[in-house]
Amino acid sequence: MRLLHTSDWHLGRLFHGASLLDEQAAAMDRIVALAAEAEVDAVLIAGDLYDRAIPPAEAVQLFSETLARLAATGAAVVAIAGNHDSHVRVSTYDPLLSRFRVTIRGDVRRVAEPVTVTPRRGGDPVAIHPLPYLDPAVEGPGLGAEGRLRHQEATALALDRLPRDRRRSVLVAHTFVAGGSASDSERELTVGNVDRVSIDTFAGFAYVALGHLHGAQELDGPRLAYSGTPLPYSFSEQHHTKSVRLVDLDAAGLPTVEVVPLAVGRPLATLEGSLETLLSDPRHDGLAAARLRVILTDEQLPLQAMARLRQRFPLVAELRHRPPNASARPPTTGAGRCSRPPPRSTSAWRSSAISRAGRPTTPKPTCCARPWGPPRAGVNRETARALPRGLRALRRTAAARLRRPQRRRVVPDPWHHRRRQDLSARCPLLCPLRRGARRTAVAQPQE
Repeated sequence: MRLLHTSDWHLGRLFHGASLLDEQAAAMDRIVALAAEAEVDAVLIAGDLYDRAIPPAEAVQLFSETLARLAATGAAVVAIAGNHDSHVRVSTYDPLLSRFRVTIRGDVRRVAEPVTVTPRRGGDPVAIHPLPYLDPAVEGPGLGAEGRLRHQEATALALDRLPRDRRRSVLVAHTFVAGGSASDSERELTVGNVDRVSIDTFAGFAYVALGHLHGAQELDGPRLAYSGTPLPYSFSEQHHTKSVRLVDLDAAGLPTVEVVPLAVGRPLATLEGSLETLLSDPRHDGLAAARLRVILTDEQLPLQAMARLRQRFPLVAELRHRPPNASARPPTTGAGRCSRPPPRSTSAWRSSAISRAGRPTTPKPTCCARPWGPPRAGVNRETARALPRGLRALRRTAAARLRRPQRRRVVPDPWHHRRRQDLSARCPLLCPLRRGARRTAVAQPQE
């Protein structure tokens, strides 16, 4: 049995606002060509087919055409929904596509329904179990669980429904296995490490095709591995070699893996230095077609830095400023924030911002020159008492003006006034006086 393992296509994704659809189409062409050349028996797509739950129409069309071309090679296609996909949308036509040996599984309750594939070269069939991404809060009740679950427990409950004899079984899953290395382009499943699933949970399978982590890596030898994305989706992946995995299973279920690089898409690179050096250094002539992250080391950020850089490097996607003396400054947490956390509550800010004289001050920490201010929740009663008397009066006056209804100045128009008189004379219903006179005239009997 020969398998082609790929994952995390993220069709329709943008890279710093730039569309990657053309490069993704080239990656799909490469995958289809590999499936035809290697004569694989099944293509495994381990989740994150699209980049978002409602993908653009061009991404849906590219995915449909890729599935049709893969099925035309004679291989069975088994795909699952990832945490970026809508489980309902991607698996809507699964009952229909399964007749053409294409499976897109998004319902966790069907985990006990394997896809049986018979090798072209003869031999016993192999059971492929598609396990889509499990959200414990959503899928927990469907798995018969009570209470709040973690990813470890939800995955174990789902795998308990599978047969125990897994020597000729392959699992396709989308999860974060403990020990894997993440990158900046992945979406966190939960806060902390509660989304990790242990390696022992997948014991017994001949091969486990994983998705979610964007870097290609093996966790339990060649048996349990991530194939990674076909393209780099963040600058943390600029040194990754994007590839797919060709897996051969022998009669005993032992896998033999060949990693095949895709070599498609634009490369990523990071340049660091002063603006004049980057614009004049001839060593960077080969990066005109690459997507770049530039870190400027000038003392002051030069004017029109991005525009000047794009004259030589048209695909600069990210620009950062790191002065030479930045290493001597205290460590920062985030974009320019002091490592010393600011007061969280309003009372804490008031106690730190009000001096003994009762006037607000702007305390400046010794570690940085950025002034601290009140929380963004707005000025409430407690902070309003700390304001000087003049500011409080000004605040009350502004609030009163906002509550005061605005008066509309009506400018009479002689033409409209005359027009109204003419109409009221012709039609008694338009004039209140004539309406009253008409009612009186009707009420009196005529002699």
